[in-house]
Amino acid sequence: MGQKVNPIGFRVGISRDWSSRWFAGKKDYADFALEDLEIRKILKKKFELAGIKSVDIERSLNEITIIVKVSKPGMVIGKGGLLAEEAKDLLKKATKSKVSLNVEEVKVPEIEAQLVADYICRQLKRRLPYRRVASAAATSAMDRGAKGVRIRLAGLLSGGNSIARTEIVYKGSVPAQTLRADIDYARVHCLMLYGMIGVKVWIYKGELEI
Repeated sequence: MGQKVNPIGFRVGISRDWSSRWFAGKKDYADFALEDLEIRKILKKKFELAGIKSVDIERSLNEITIIVKVSKPGMVIGKGGLLAEEAKDLLKKATKSKVSLNVEEVKVPEIEAQLVADYICRQLKRRLPYRRVASAAATSAMDRGAKGVRIRLAGLLSGGNSIARTEIVYKGSVPAQTLRADIDYARVHCLMLYGMIGVKVWIYKGELEI
C-alpha cells in the first residue's frame, strides 16, 4: 500500500506555520485545544457563505486573536461591523478570554484548496456533472497562476443507482514529497441525498525559499 501523509501536516514547521499559535502546559492544553475546535466550528457555521479559507488562532495571557481569511470579507464584517460584533458575542460564550477578531481578504480564491473544494461540493449538490465541475475548477486554478492541480472525487459520483468509484483530475505537476513545494491541500465531505462524496484538492503554487 502507498504511504500517504497530509501535505499540510508534512510541511508544518518547515514551509508552513501552525494554524493555532500558542503554548500551554498539561493542565490547560486540552481545554485550549477544544476551545479552538469550538471557535472554528462557530465561525464556519456563522460565515458559511463568506468563503472561509482558514481560521488562525493566537493566544496571549488573557486574550485570543482570531484571524479569519475569507474571499468575501463584507459578509463577515457586515454593515458598520454588525456581523463581526454578532460573531464576537457568540465567541465570548465559547471562551473566558478577551476576543479580538481580524478579517483578511483572500485575493485569488481560485488557487486556495479549501475554497475550491467547497465550490466543487456546492456544484455537486446542484446536480452538475462531476467531471465538468472538477475540470473547470482545475482549469480556473491553472489560469490564475497555479503550477499544478490534483482533484480527487470518491463515492457514488453518478447518483444513488451507480457503483462507488474514484475520479481523479490532474493538471500540471504536484510534487507532494518535496518539502519546499508550496502545496495547499483541503478535504471536504460532501453530503448528498444518496450518501457522502469525498472531495480532495491539492494545489501546487511553486517552490518556497526555505
